[in-house]
Amino acid sequence: MTDEISENAAPATAPYADLTPSSVLDALDAVGLRGDGRMLQLNSYENRVFQAFLEDGRVVVAKFYRPERWSDAQILEEHAFAAELAAAEIPVAAPLSFVRDPDSPHTAAVSLVGPTLGVAAIGSHAYRFGACERMAGRAPELDDPEVRRWLGRFIGRMHAVGARARFASRITLDVDSYGVASRDFLLAQGVIPPDCASEWLGLVDSALAACRTAFDAAPLKQLRLHGDCHLGNVLWTERGPHFVDLDDAVNGPAIQDLWMLLSGDRAAMSGQLLDVLEGYESFMDFDWREVRLIEPLRTLRMIHHSAWIARRWEDPAFPIAFPWFAGASYWADQCVRLREQIVAMAEPPIGSPA
Repeated sequence: MTDEISENAAPATAPYADLTPSSVLDALDAVGLRGDGRMLQLNSYENRVFQAFLEDGRVVVAKFYRPERWSDAQILEEHAFAAELAAAEIPVAAPLSFVRDPDSPHTAAVSLVGPTLGVAAIGSHAYRFGACERMAGRAPELDDPEVRRWLGRFIGRMHAVGARARFASRITLDVDSYGVASRDFLLAQGVIPPDCASEWLGLVDSALAACRTAFDAAPLKQLRLHGDCHLGNVLWTERGPHFVDLDDAVNGPAIQDLWMLLSGDRAAMSGQLLDVLEGYESFMDFDWREVRLIEPLRTLRMIHHSAWIARRWEDPAFPIAFPWFAGASYWADQCVRLREQIVAMAEPPIGSPA
């Protein structure tokens, strides 16, 4: 199987069209994870994720990766990073090791491309899949300063491990990868209504220029990151926080894993950031000059999100989930938000005098 995967490539048929509950259980059975027949599909737009109950009493979560997205090498780097974090006693759902089960009638349809990554031939697709033990939890209460400090300590510990090396195959989050590539894809696909296209392009180019200025001025120390550290990706128990997914892991600046924990006005975010960094700096030094990247990173995420929807539009789930995407009102709102971000990026960063 090739490692050359293009985000722009379109699968021959709708992704996941032939991924049935039976085929999921058969693939797990082939690597020794024998289900008892009970299975739940969990929420995920990007991949297909299932909770499977095994005959031996365990419960595992299996992720079937979206075809044509990541390469084998990129997924194995994600798995290796999770395993490295787990070895450092950082709570994260580490991938299970697979062994093809010679007693399974489904083994012939499954191959292994690494100790934690299987490939199942199902219908017209070859589905990459991994699995981990189930880790439950709830969303953290970010209104509590101690929770913010605890999250800071947790991410600081993760970054201390992430700083040991860089990903070789996964992308680096920067203006080109998240901004320019997203802009160019949206333009090439012609998804922006004609009455919004010219205004949107002028604004996105101005916003990307401001992002580039901020990145050029800020230190660009790169480390391995979670990459998508919003509240939906952090679970909380009485033992504290843990991550269950590193699907969007990237190289990038530390602030990328911190800014999405902040909300509200400038004063509120400044106070929240102080709490988070109080915990963070117990384990990892933070360069305060990176604070100037918060609004540029928010801008890049916004542009990247639009391109993400456009790249997935052939998936029948996306027009149903995002019916407003093809309408002029969505793009008019994006223009308003881009104007707001251009203003925000011109202001002093939070934590600085207004």
